[in-house]
Amino acid sequence: MLRKFRCSEVILERSRELRHDMTEAELLVWKYLKNRQLAGLKFRRQVGVGRFILDFYCPEKQLAVELDGGHHGSENALVYDAMRTKYLESRGIKVLRFWNSEVMGNVDGVLERIVEIVREMEVITT
Repeated sequence: MLRKFRCSEVILERSRELRHDMTEAELLVWKYLKNRQLAGLKFRRQVGVGRFILDFYCPEKQLAVELDGGHHGSENALVYDAMRTKYLESRGIKVLRFWNSEVMGNVDGVLERIVEIVREMEVITT
């Protein structure tokens, strides 16, 4: 079942801005996610869910793909990301996280992991 999540006008506007200001890692991943290139899955970029903006979101699988830069390694960021993940999971969204450095050094491995997780999700739901 596809779910549409609400977000404020502020989040909606910020997500539009972020679509035009993607990081190098986000641009690289988007190159492979757009136009159903990865396993036929439809991904959207910079999607607002509640007060958060997801880097990439596949509505049909309720799967978020988050790319984390170095600032996500701080203790405060780790706590914030854990809280954010818990919120998203409470809304039925599975969250995958990858470091930007992992994307830049092994984008094929990142894409393979996304497909692997989607296949695992399909096995669980059948």
